[in-house]
This record gives sequence, structure tokens and C-alpha cells, in this order.
Amino acid sequence: MRRQTYSLMLGLVLLTAVFGLLAWRLYDLQVVQSESFEQTSRRQQNAVVPEKAQRGFIVDSRGRLLAASNISYTVFAEPRRFEDPEAVKIVAAELHDTLGVPGHEICGMIFDATNPGYLPLKSDVDALTRDAVLAARLPGIGAESQWKRYYPGGTLTSHIIGFIGTDQIGLAGLEQRYDALLRGSEGRSVFVVDAMRRPIAASLADRVESVDGQSLILTIDTTIQEFVRAAVHKKMTEYEAEAAVGIMMNPWTGAILAMVSLPDYDPDAFSRTPPERMKNRAIGDVYEPGSIFKPIVAAIALDSGAVGYNEKFDCENGYFARYRIGEFGNKRYGVLDMREIQIHSSNVGMAKIGLTMGDKKLYNGLQLFGFGTPTGVDMPGEEGGILHPLNRWSGWSITRIPFGHEVSVTALQMARAYCILANGGSVVRPHIVRAVVDRSGKVTEYKQPGAGAGYILKPEVAHWMVRDALTAVVNEGTGAPAALKNCQVWGKTGTANMALPGGGYDESNYVASFVGGAPADKPAVVVLVSIIRPNRDLGKGYSGGRVAAPVVKEILENTLPYLGVIDHPEPKPLRPNQVTAQR
Repeated sequence: MRRQTYSLMLGLVLLTAVFGLLAWRLYDLQVVQSESFEQTSRRQQNAVVPEKAQRGFIVDSRGRLLAASNISYTVFAEPRRFEDPEAVKIVAAELHDTLGVPGHEICGMIFDATNPGYLPLKSDVDALTRDAVLAARLPGIGAESQWKRYYPGGTLTSHIIGFIGTDQIGLAGLEQRYDALLRGSEGRSVFVVDAMRRPIAASLADRVESVDGQSLILTIDTTIQEFVRAAVHKKMTEYEAEAAVGIMMNPWTGAILAMVSLPDYDPDAFSRTPPERMKNRAIGDVYEPGSIFKPIVAAIALDSGAVGYNEKFDCENGYFARYRIGEFGNKRYGVLDMREIQIHSSNVGMAKIGLTMGDKKLYNGLQLFGFGTPTGVDMPGEEGGILHPLNRWSGWSITRIPFGHEVSVTALQMARAYCILANGGSVVRPHIVRAVVDRSGKVTEYKQPGAGAGYILKPEVAHWMVRDALTAVVNEGTGAPAALKNCQVWGKTGTANMALPGGGYDESNYVASFVGGAPADKPAVVVLVSIIRPNRDLGKGYSGGRVAAPVVKEILENTLPYLGVIDHPEPKPLRPNQVTAQR
């Protein structure tokens, strides 16, 4: 009896457990996983069509279009929808005239398709062609829209704007830096479909509207960009140089008016462009600056009180034996004051200024100028240069750094440093985006930073350096080829040896540079030009004064009248015989 009772109890327990498990499973299916099953069912009944947002546009400071997205249509086939070859031939015959593609080519494309679900037949068709294809209601044939990016600036602004990939994601330049802002957010349309996945009706409740991307207004002026590029490209070609850089900035705000890196590329053909052409050398190349570094060090020495404006230094008749320092071109100088050291670009004189100042004052001053760290410009790929900490300085560093050796910079860092001299000693942050606007044209964010975050030089030091020493470089010294007749130009030349990776210097190749601006009393612009590896075998020279200074002159001749800083030169009156000849 007990055994029968025990068996009965066990059976009841097992039966209860089985029904309990069944009940739990029913609850799980109907309650816990109901939403998941509903979504699966809806996916089978619905077709989701993503709606890409329109990517924001990019314009220059005067509203000229540099990047924009337009609707592009593609007619496609779904090869698996064709039951037999005869059906393919019928569709191909219908599309022959509509698409302007021979019927036999369409047949071949469908028969050879590797993707049974999607085969593009023709891209970039117009809206009328798209409508004609859809109106024909051909089985297995459809049309889709997508956004296509256009770059009206082409090579002129390629390193600034960059490009996007096939997935509409920015891969270089401002397209990459501001990708999330430009891209907007994707939407979707949902359609109820039949068993053949053909749309029956739209599911309005499930529709999500796309949000178009915001747009950028730049500080770049494409007219000035063209002035800079044309002048730099001409000199680069003339001297068979490897590369070149040109930058123009507003020294009071840090706004970049032009940024040229050569060689450049076509952003519409980026996939076929060698990687070395796509590097923005203005922010991504690091090099020893040479003599264009001298005014910065001299200004730091004056500001620290280590030297005086009229202090004189013995330049050792061209060779400082103790530190093995000579002059460029084997020039020989005796006693020079601060101004004369800049005019003649004396290496020995700068070495003695460094020794007088001391390493701590020099290092701290260079840090205040921002050397050794990125400027923070709103562009991807910026390098920070190299300024070694004091514990890595050798006994030679204090004499080498003052004339631009044992320190590495970018072109933008040097342009920013000269902006600090030009505006009276105030720090500026280089920037290339002026404002962000929404689709209605309303400014949502003003990107331009305030002018002057604090003085790192006494104004009198900066003014003296620009208005006295660096105007003298142009009027009396190595910068004479940059001089203008109707406006006082100031600046400094540089002819820098290229450092070798294993140490030492390449004595055959140089970077020829000039940095300066105009007018000297209140500089409107700062311009930097560097020509990299000009061909010395041409016998035309390779120095900054010979190669780069004339480029800056040409740029200023075009830009200053354009900005209204100086008047356009009056045309010379023709002599009577010239008038007769022209007639």
C-alpha cells in the first residue's frame, strides 16, 4: 500500500512539473518573447527602406560652394526574379531605349550577375529616366535614390575639404573632422509587402524622418586660395621641387584664409590617388625650420630681458670655433647688433644670443609660443613637432636651437608664431571653420575663437621685431625679393638643411622658406611659403630669399588689393607710339 501511495505521489509530482513547464513555456512564448516574435513577424510582412539624410554643404567665407550632396538615381535589377531567359530578353528590350544601354549588354549583365538580389544596371540617371523605368512596371527592375557628393573646388581645396567614402562617411579633411555634424541622422520608410516582397502599402506609423546634416562656413577665401596656389605651384614647377606649402592667416583672429599643400589631388578620384599626394604637408610635415626661427628666439631673448635692443655680439668673423658654427654661404661678420643679426641672418650671432639667454628662458619661451604641441587647428592629421625637454638637451642645443636646428615644427606652427609677432604678442588659435549653420541657414554655432587669449610677449618687443628688425630684413637684407613699392613688407628668409633620420644633415637638399606679412604698421595678413627640395642642379639658387621670397611678393601683390588693404596699382599711361601700335 505504501509503495502504491509513493508511486502515485511521484507520478503526481512529475505530472505537475510537466504541466508547470508547459505553462511556463506558454507564458514565455506569449508574454516574455511576444515582442520579439511580433518584430520577426513584422519583418516578414514589412520591407524597411533606409532614407539617407542629405549631408551638409561646405562653403568658403564668401559663400562659394566647396562641397555639396545631390540626389543620384540608380536603376537596378533583381536577377533572382527572372524565371527564364526569355523574361530577361523582354526586360532588356524595354530598357534598351529608356536607359540607352544595348539590350544584349543588359542580358549579359543579368545572366552573369554574382549577386542574385541586386545588380546596378545604370547609375546617375536623371529623374525623368527614373520615372520612366518605374512607370513601365517591369518585373525584377527597380530604381533607388542616393546622395552623391560633389566637390566644386576640386584640387584647389582638396587637402582642406577632404572626401567621403562609398558609405557616406568622411575619410579626410573637414569631411572627416566634422563627419558626425555633416552626416545628420538616417531615417526609414516601412512598407507592407506580399509574399513576393512587393510593396502593398506604406506603414506610416513606423516611418522615421531623416534629419539632414548641418553645414560649415569656412574662414578660407577661395580667391585668396587660388592666389596662393597659383604662385606656389608656379615656383615649385620652375624649380622642379618635390613639394611646397603656402599658408595665409589673419594675425588678429587666427583665421586661416588659405592653406595650400602641393602636390594636391582630385577628391572625386581619391581611390586612384597615391597616398603621398593626399598628405596635408601644412600640418602633417615636421621639419627643422632653419633661419625663419631666428626672430622668434630673438623676441624671446628681448622679452626676458636677457639682451637689449642695441646689444652687440661678436660674430667671430664667420666661424664660432668653440661650437663649430659657421655662416650660410661662408659669410663673414664682425660685431652685429640685434637688428643686424636678423638682417644678415647670422648663425653665430643667434648662437651667442642663446648662450646669453640660457636654456631655461629659451625653453620656456618656446613652450609659450606653442612649439612641441599641436596648434589645435580643427583639421585631422596635425603633428605637434619636436621640442625636446631640457633633460634631453646637449651642450650644443643652446647654440643650435636659436638658428632653427635641433627643433622641428610644422608650417602652421611657424605661421602662428609670426601671427603672435604681428598682432603685438597675443596668442591666437588657428582655425578653419568659422560657423556651423542648419538647413534653414541659421547659425547654430560660432566657431571663431576670440582674438587674443593673453600676451606672451611685451607689445613693444613684438612691434620692434616687426616694424624695425623684420622690415630691415626686407629693405636691406635677404628678404629684398619680397619687397613691394606701395606697401611695407616685413619677414624673414630661411634656408634649412633637411635632417637625416639617422642623424646629421642632407647637404644637398633644403627647404627654402619665407614668412612675413604686410603692412608693417598694422599687419593685415601673415604669409608662409616653403618650397621643399628645390633642384640645385638647375643652377638658379635654392635659398629662401631666392626661391620663396618672390612667391610671397606675388601673393601679397594680388591679395592686399583684393582685401582693400592697398589700392590696385594704376595702369601706366601709354606713350603715343604705343597707342598707335596697339591700334
